Amino acid sequence: MVFLEKLKDIYQKYQTLSESMADPEVIADSARWTKIAKEQSEISETAEKYAEYMQVERRLADTRAALSAESDAEMRALMEEEEFSLKKQLEGIENELKILLLPKDKNDERNCIVEIRGGAGGDEAALFAAELYRMYLGYCEKHRLKTEVVDMNETELGGIKEVVFNVSGKGAYKLLKFESGVHRVQRVPETESQGRVHTSTATVAVLPEAEDVDVEIRDEDIRVDVYRSSGAGGQKVNKTETAIRITHFPTGIVVTCQDERSQLKNKDKAFKVLRSRLYDYYNSRNRSEYDKQRKSLVGTGDRSERIRTYNFPQGRVTDHRIGLSLYSLDSFIMGDIDEMINALAVAERENLLAGSED
Repeated sequence: MVFLEKLKDIYQKYQTLSESMADPEVIADSARWTKIAKEQSEISETAEKYAEYMQVERRLADTRAALSAESDAEMRALMEEEEFSLKKQLEGIENELKILLLPKDKNDERNCIVEIRGGAGGDEAALFAAELYRMYLGYCEKHRLKTEVVDMNETELGGIKEVVFNVSGKGAYKLLKFESGVHRVQRVPETESQGRVHTSTATVAVLPEAEDVDVEIRDEDIRVDVYRSSGAGGQKVNKTETAIRITHFPTGIVVTCQDERSQLKNKDKAFKVLRSRLYDYYNSRNRSEYDKQRKSLVGTGDRSERIRTYNFPQGRVTDHRIGLSLYSLDSFIMGDIDEMINALAVAERENLLAGSED
């Protein structure tokens, strides 16, 4: 079987890397040792599972050999039972190995940048964007992920026109990447006197955080502007110019940051977001593909586009990509979104597995 040959190669590579890590010359070179250790770590789960597979396979072969030589009926019955159990165990490990061999998202273990913007629906859309922001804060806190605001544009009614924040921690991007898209809310706004249900939207984009080595930002390609930060309604909240705006000329990408009182900290945060957006940009083949991808991730905010609907009158949240509805909207909007995220991850894995078997 082709996949078993691939596993054999991975196992041999794992052993070679393990031996290299014990080499005194490699140990003396910390950069080289770290590189090898990272490479070994990336295949360790697959290699260890394959070792388990080979162990069970040997036990099964030994059981079959003993069974063929056994004449006692009672002993044969026990051996046949063990053979059946080992076959089932081997099949289970084989399925696990097939999943481990599926192509992995190289960005899964990275930190991420989350952008939320109010879409169609005016003030109600901004209020919904603020609720989504609090929902993700609750989810991140539950999973011990650290959040840090980069930029936030609030409304006088307590809504959010736009918020950009960083999420750091183990597997941050892996946990949140399925949240990219247009989220739609259906409810009766507090200002609605006739009791009519209104529909509003907010858009969410989740980008893997880029490292310095991933993207080169040349001084001649950018312009950095400083200005006074503003609060809700656009009113000035600082007498000194601490807010930062970075414009990247080749791509037209603009990033702003005014969350910190320090101009230097705002600049660092803005560059972090710019680097992540450029990483996203340059990983696409061309500008048209980038625009198409961004539209699929963030959308235009139009009411007809959606990946998920939050229906408050029914207490229901529905993800339209997998057709899953949960009737636990109250806890969901507080950050209890694990069931939905886990279902999306399972659906993606099943799709990849089906594709690999075609």
